[in-house]
Amino acid sequence: MGAESVFCRDLEIIQNKKASPSEMVVTSGESWKCPVYVRKLPPCRAECPSSEDIRGYLTVVARAEYQKKPVDEALDEAWYILTDKNPLPAVHGRICPHPCEKGCNRQHKADGAVAINAFERAVGDHGLARGLPLRKLTEEVKPQSVAVIGAGPSGLSCAYQLVRRGYPVTLFDAYEKPGGMLRYGVPSYRLPEEVLDGEIRKILDLGVNLRSNVKVGVDLPFRELRSEYDALYVAIGAHRGVALNIPGEDASHVFAAADYLNRINSGVEIDLGNKVVVIGGGNSAIDVSLRMAHKDSGEEEQFDTESAQSVLDSARVSRRQGGAEVTILYRRTGAEMPAIEEEIVAAEKEGVRIEFLAAPVEIEVKNHRVAGVRCIRMELGEPDSSGRRRPLPVEGSEFFIEATAVISGIGQLPDFAGDMKGLANEWGWGEVRKNGETNVEGVFAGGDVLGLGISTRSVGEGRKAALAIDAYLHGREYRPLPKVRPIRERDLRLDYYPDAPRHEPPAQNVSDRVNGFQEIFGTLAPEDAVAEAGRCMSCGLCMSCGQCRIYCPRHAIRHDFSRPMGQVMFTDYTRCNGCHICSYTCPCGYIEMGMGL
Repeated sequence: MGAESVFCRDLEIIQNKKASPSEMVVTSGESWKCPVYVRKLPPCRAECPSSEDIRGYLTVVARAEYQKKPVDEALDEAWYILTDKNPLPAVHGRICPHPCEKGCNRQHKADGAVAINAFERAVGDHGLARGLPLRKLTEEVKPQSVAVIGAGPSGLSCAYQLVRRGYPVTLFDAYEKPGGMLRYGVPSYRLPEEVLDGEIRKILDLGVNLRSNVKVGVDLPFRELRSEYDALYVAIGAHRGVALNIPGEDASHVFAAADYLNRINSGVEIDLGNKVVVIGGGNSAIDVSLRMAHKDSGEEEQFDTESAQSVLDSARVSRRQGGAEVTILYRRTGAEMPAIEEEIVAAEKEGVRIEFLAAPVEIEVKNHRVAGVRCIRMELGEPDSSGRRRPLPVEGSEFFIEATAVISGIGQLPDFAGDMKGLANEWGWGEVRKNGETNVEGVFAGGDVLGLGISTRSVGEGRKAALAIDAYLHGREYRPLPKVRPIRERDLRLDYYPDAPRHEPPAQNVSDRVNGFQEIFGTLAPEDAVAEAGRCMSCGLCMSCGQCRIYCPRHAIRHDFSRPMGQVMFTDYTRCNGCHICSYTCPCGYIEMGMGL
């Protein structure tokens, strides 16, 4: 609710009470301004690529005890708030690198950011355990039908958002099972298959028609789908590995990281030997092509490669495949590796050795099989077109690493097959306008087909594409919401919030991790999830602390705890003298001094 509407609502309340002239208090000269209640964007949500209402789902759990609401009921409500934007909370509570926590204002206190990712997992697992069904927004069945090509996170998200709005949706996928890179590129120690299956089943149960083992462009011409459906969403991902372009890469036991992880997750036995070299992550040519392809959209910073994650996954999986000695070659420093620090630390704890500032020159081959990798040391020069410092070879610094297998994770590309090739730009990626539509009318695209990124970004793009498709099918222009500056720590009273320790999920001992593919981290217990929700500072929205009412010298602030969140406190403007005390004492930055009466 905007500030003006809040003001008018409260004024109406006062007028209905028919205050007598003796109760009217005129401004005493301190200020002509009066408090207005302005809901602000919290930084956690601003940083979330799928725009989840993080503050909302934390708050309903944090307030459960106060509202005498059972914890299960509060977690149910949190699950429905969460799945309004992201239908895969248990999945992303496990694999998302949680940029939301990097935005959390609580990080500026000694006790650290709210454990949003762990809380999301707890809520997602709660939804699975309780068998909560996803909800449709309407029971109406629209006359237009939509085809979604690719059942990865972006395709699943788009299909979900469309079917809940009443559109008949058919989901085509080239693989035997849906999930895309979630199923075929994420190791089971990070994401168990039963968790993925459980959340995908909820989407399909809404009525999405899944057609597996259909590679559009090969098994089914793309042009047929264009004629049969009213709109299409292309979300085929980027499963094709990028060549190293060095001698020896055609030898036996040289794998692309995406293909290697696909085989492992598909149950294929691979003999790696006892010494594995993993090469990656990130490639300047890929980085440059991504940024150039999306320069016109103004969002090129979102398309940095995430191939470093597949490099780390490949290395850690290799350690679990017979305990091989694993070395990662990365040509930049650790500070520039596009993977979250926790993943790098975890890999090193599991015995993976990382050679920073090193690049392969040649794969040596004996008897048609890998024998080792000849490498060269690198140093960082001036920034390249991707914005990162360009690695340069150091003359005379060559060295050799023995290897029985090599896994390359320098990048991935989409596989536009058959008559879909026309959707690719000169660098091999899909390309869209700001509304998510390609150069073909009625055909939209999103996810990794536009550039490698985190899964949560793919989910967000799928949702936005569904909104754009809905607008397109109704003859409307889709206009994304404008970017809004989130509230920052300088706008809060951090001293108001008592220190509270962060609750971390239980973890498997490092010594036990490499002995199998059991999940490394556990789920927060319900009581820990509730406690963690209580650490949220409700940045930019009233949390009913009552500070404004307590310190108001004119008793102008009232409360009504039956009202929704953010509307509990309200001002009697006939009593307010504009002293500003309420805005000074508000810890969450919700009160501003605005219009007077």
